[in-house]
Amino acid sequence: MKQLLIGAAVCFLGVSSVKAQKYQFTTVTDIENTQIKSQGRTGTCWSFSTTSFLESEVIRLTGKNIDLSEMYTVRNTYSDKASNYLYRQGNAQFSEGGLAHDVINSVAKNGLVPEAVYSGLDVGQKNHNHAELVAVLKSMLDAYIKNPAKELSPKWKLAVESVLDVYLGKNKDEFIFEGKKYTPTSFAEYVKIVPSNYITLSSFEHAKKYEKFILNIPDNFSNGAFYNVSLDELVAATEDALKKGYTVELDCDVSEKTFSSKAGVAVIPAISSESKKAMEEIVEEKKITPEYRQAEFENFNTTDDHLMHIVGIVKDQKNTIYFKVKNSWGTQQGNEGYVYMSVPYFRLKTISILVHKDAVSKELKNKLHIE
Repeated sequence: MKQLLIGAAVCFLGVSSVKAQKYQFTTVTDIENTQIKSQGRTGTCWSFSTTSFLESEVIRLTGKNIDLSEMYTVRNTYSDKASNYLYRQGNAQFSEGGLAHDVINSVAKNGLVPEAVYSGLDVGQKNHNHAELVAVLKSMLDAYIKNPAKELSPKWKLAVESVLDVYLGKNKDEFIFEGKKYTPTSFAEYVKIVPSNYITLSSFEHAKKYEKFILNIPDNFSNGAFYNVSLDELVAATEDALKKGYTVELDCDVSEKTFSSKAGVAVIPAISSESKKAMEEIVEEKKITPEYRQAEFENFNTTDDHLMHIVGIVKDQKNTIYFKVKNSWGTQQGNEGYVYMSVPYFRLKTISILVHKDAVSKELKNKLHIE
């Protein structure tokens, strides 16, 4: 009995002697990116994050740090959403949400403009808020779909554009930037953004590997296609891109209690009772298999609810790596607006990534038949 008590005492002392390890992060790689912004009271994270991604691309391609307009893309995408909603007779989502490829599609169709040329704000207005705008547009579209006049007015598109003009501002056909005249198309060429160079990768078990598929999620109104790769390849492609100096656009789920913009970390504790502790201290994380990831997607525990911009890699004092993720909720939270996301969190909660095709390894390109 005495021996058991001694053993228990030694065991107790062993546990109590293990000190909690508060996070201590050091930089592994940090790719130049532009100033963090706030999307305000809007659901336009898809435009803020992908525009930030393109701004880093402009830096990489031209050496120029240029503040691009998020709202120019949003305005033109609202037009496309309105047409989609009306043509589908209201049997589609009409909201503020979108995906990364919607920005790329807009660049291909409408070009780019600088923030100084198109802010989407009225004079004196500082914060974006699209609640009224979207409510007005949807009410109009629903009225056209019900067709009270028994004949759809050919002016419906003009009416939609007029509302967008009032709330966000008229589109720009041409403008002056740094003393030179541009159109949105020629400006996109000037900053060397070629839409066809960007691809979306994802990893799901219900689609064939190494083929394109349309992911049926609510915000994919434009039926964008994703390349399906293995989960390990999705993680590797992200790490490889960052190590090569390319940033990565991220679509993921941030509804977990262990995603904290306030604490500036996102992790998946192996023991759920350690969720609160994990916001401040290193804890063991769950092993994420493709099967578990798929199950969480199919039971709607993983949804596509937020897009952000991965700009680097950090590591903790145990040499565990995390992705440095740029958010669009301002600089007052966490690591001055950045969140350090663990690889397990990424494996479980990522919906897709958008990258320049040159950031992808030759081996994976071959599997995807990308030149």
